[in-house]
This record gives sequence, structure tokens and C-alpha cells, in this order.
Amino acid sequence: MLTQQTVTPGITALEYAQRRSNLASKLPKNGIALLAASELKYRSGPVFYEFHQDSDFFYLTGKSTGEEDHVFHLFVRAKDPRVEQWEGSRSGTQAALDVFNADESGDIKDIEKSLSRIIREASEVYTDVSPSTTPTSTLSRLFTSRSPPQSNALSKILQPVTVKPLRSILNDLRNMKSDAEIANMRKAGQASGRAFTEAMRQAWTTEKDLNAFLEYTFKRNGCDASAYVPVVAGGRNASQIHYVRNDDVLLENDLVLADAGGEYGNYITDITRTWPVSGHFTPPQKDLYNAILATQRKCISLCRASASNSLDKIHQIAEETLRDSLAGLGFDMSGNAVETLFPHHLGHYIGLDVHDTPGQSRQAPLRAGQCVTVEPGLYIPDTDRWPAAFRGIGIRIEDSICVQEDHPLVLTTEAVKEIEDIEALRS
Repeated sequence: MLTQQTVTPGITALEYAQRRSNLASKLPKNGIALLAASELKYRSGPVFYEFHQDSDFFYLTGKSTGEEDHVFHLFVRAKDPRVEQWEGSRSGTQAALDVFNADESGDIKDIEKSLSRIIREASEVYTDVSPSTTPTSTLSRLFTSRSPPQSNALSKILQPVTVKPLRSILNDLRNMKSDAEIANMRKAGQASGRAFTEAMRQAWTTEKDLNAFLEYTFKRNGCDASAYVPVVAGGRNASQIHYVRNDDVLLENDLVLADAGGEYGNYITDITRTWPVSGHFTPPQKDLYNAILATQRKCISLCRASASNSLDKIHQIAEETLRDSLAGLGFDMSGNAVETLFPHHLGHYIGLDVHDTPGQSRQAPLRAGQCVTVEPGLYIPDTDRWPAAFRGIGIRIEDSICVQEDHPLVLTTEAVKEIEDIEALRS
């Protein structure tokens, strides 16, 4: 019988089994899904990058016990004391059965022979594993002719069956979050939000120091790691949407934009705050900030299933709201003004990944259980078209939101964003 024992923070054995069962129910009779775990990536020689598991693989694996109406095969690296002395412990094939409750396990090195047997009995195969120029995983190497003696082996194994993409099926499953997933994202949001507020209390002179403080404080507050490479952009650097150098000085009269967040149990949070380096907004900074904050408040209020809005629709509302606000501040909003000043989408799905369920449409109405960001921003070029007082200013305000039936749940509320609250932190 399945137990409520947690396999990863907050997620039980039963939930992992239910995920696999849900996937199996989407497949035809005798259909199989084939997924590959991530492999360790190397920076140079024996020096490796920090490991991060493939999100789809992580979503489906975990300890469970009891009967299931599908068969769960898990191929892993076998125990090897000599290698483990250097790389750390491996779970091994027995743990695949005992810990992750696979119905069958095997050494990843023997996967070609085992897959031949499994696929012979399959009606259709669903997979997103594909050849790569420099394949790293054992499974991807089976696809490519660059890795003899397993030359194009998997493609040959799959020849007798119909092969279809798995992405859209897993996207639909992953896009709807369970209570346990939402709780993990709330923990990440709470810890990260508090780190932002702590950062706003202090005076910073360099982007590098602020970046280091945020990443350290995410962990100190309970996160496992940073969810993504932070953006810490002072002054005009904030107009570069994905500015990640984070190595400039912070000037007294500028704003600093920080886009960062931690992860907990592999679930992420995504926050952006913009605040004055001096602790106090100038009048033009305040006007622009209030326009963005009012837009964000309006858009967050629309993130409820009962409103039947899609992310694309809410984005259009954000554009219209910003257009009216900027016109009131003396901006010429003719032509492509909105697209120039607000060049990115209002939001995206979040979960195990910062941009979760890649390829998922933003045109469908939001449903209770989906988690999204709401992040309006304005980035004013230093050109004569725009009012002089606002040139060079970049501001974005972003929160992580869980869609509920009648009201949104803000997952990152601990990060202050009202002007009065921000300025009070340094009074």
C-alpha cells in the first residue's frame, strides 16, 4: 500500500505514483513513454557544472509502493565504489526498486538490450529524446551515429513502432499544480521575498555585492539554491532585460532592478523588484514606478479562473493600462510606443522551471492550479522621442502567482513593493 512518506521536500510517494498513473492514462493501450535523466555537464576537463535534473524526469520519479496499472522501468548507473569516491554516492539498481519503486530496474549501460524487449511489445512510443551533436546521456547516444558501437541503435529499435512527441502530454500534466507543489512554491516565495526586503534595508555600492547577498540569503532563509542566474542591474543596465553581468557600480541617484528567486524542493519562485539606491525615489522615478505598480495590481486581480482571462489577454490589458498612464505623464504613445517601452510579455508559467512547460499556449483561459508570473515593466530609451526626465530609467515589478477560482494567491508577498514601504526600510 502506498504511504504518505515524502520522497522529496513536500512531495509524497503517493503523489509521484499518481503522476505516473496520470501519464499512463494519457497513453494508448501498450503505449510507452521514454524519458532520459540529465547527465553531469563538464566545464573543462574534470571540472563539472552543478547538476540539475531534467524537470520531466524529476516530475515522474519518486518512492512509491503498491500496485499500479502501468509498468515503471528505471535504468540507472550501477554502484561503483571507485567512481563514487570521486563523484559521490550512486543510488544503484537496487535503490531504483527499493527507493523509487520501479517495477523493473537495470544498468543504464544495458539499456539497448532491455529497450529492444520493451519496445517490441509497445503500440506507440512517446519521447522527446533526440540526437545531439555531442550526446552526453546514454539514451541520447543511442540515437546518434557519432557514438559507435551503438550506432543509431535507438532509431533502429524504434523503427517498428510509431513514435510521437511526449512534450504536450507532460506539459498538460505539469501545468496544473497540486497543493503540495503550491506549498513548495509558497515556501520558496516566502524565503526569497524576505531576502529581497532584507536587501532593500541596506545600502549597496555594487551590483556584485547585492547579487551575492540575495543568493546567500535565499539559502539562509531555507531555499536549496537560486532558481536561475539573477539579474542585478543598476541605472541604465536595467533596460537590458537579461542583463546578468552584475558587475557594475551602483550610483546614488539611480534605481537598481533585481530579478532573482530561490528554489525549494526543485520548485522555483520568480521575483523582480526595483528600488532607489539612495533609499528614496525621485519624482520621475516615483511617477513611472506608480504607473507600473498600478498595472501590476490590476493584472494580478485578473489571475483567477472565474475571470476566464488568458495570459495573452491580461498582457493586452497591461499594454492598454500602461499606454493610458504614460500618456498622462506626457509620453507620445503613438505608433509602436508600447511595444518599444514594454518589449516583453506580461507573464509566463512557473513550476519546476522558471519558464515552465515550454511551448504551452498563453492563449487559453487560466485555470485554478496554474502558477504564473505577472511582471509589467518599462524601459525608457535615452532618445529625444521620450520626456527627458524619464530617459534611461528601467523598472520592472514581478510576483509569482497561483491562480485560484475566485482570487489569486500571491506567492511572493514578503517582498515589499509599495513606495512608502520601500522608503520606510531606509528611514
